[in-house]
Amino acid sequence: MAYSVQFPDPNLAEDEGLVAVGGNLDLAYLISAYAQGVFPWYSEGEPILWWSPNPRMVLIPNAFKISKSLKQTINSGKFYIQFDTNFSDVIANCSAKKRKGQSGTWITNDIMNAYTELHRQGYAHSVETYCGKKLVGGLYGVTLGKAFFGESMFYHERDASKFALYNLCRLLVKWDFHFIDVQQSTNHLRSLGATDIERSKFLEMLRTALDYPTRREKWEHSL
Repeated sequence: MAYSVQFPDPNLAEDEGLVAVGGNLDLAYLISAYAQGVFPWYSEGEPILWWSPNPRMVLIPNAFKISKSLKQTINSGKFYIQFDTNFSDVIANCSAKKRKGQSGTWITNDIMNAYTELHRQGYAHSVETYCGKKLVGGLYGVTLGKAFFGESMFYHERDASKFALYNLCRLLVKWDFHFIDVQQSTNHLRSLGATDIERSKFLEMLRTALDYPTRREKWEHSL
């Protein structure tokens, strides 16, 4: 497959995953990166850093684990879900969320602008958890073929981000998506059913997922 921007082979990178330095966040760069198993992650003031770590953590949509407490939340009717109705607020909340062990955010203004453009072009999507009219949690990510690349999530009420991920998995099962790329390995994501796989295996899975067309329409009211 030909790309607008050709990245170095991720299989040749060290396990930490740094593939390339520099470039920009234009549409062609970002789509080429994701299609080659690479994503941007850097801090304000740094050059753009492009990564493909080994191992890679993925969540198969039908393997999502529902804890007892989350099941109670789902059954309570406290929250309801929306897709692609408030992308800008979702990414802004993800950027503002304080995270343990991090003094700042990697979701800079440049990142927000770039992914908002991806959203306008139909490649990036938001999943929003509401309590009444209030946005209390959600996530956003990028889709190509039958792969979803999860970027970030946030919550203001307990289980609100998990509720968003649960509903994303429901939708992706319905559409026969192959996997959600959650990029970095964490115990939290492992508790939700995500698993680590070798980078080479991930790249094989990605190539298969890219054989399918990308759903670039808005995902509103898809469940």
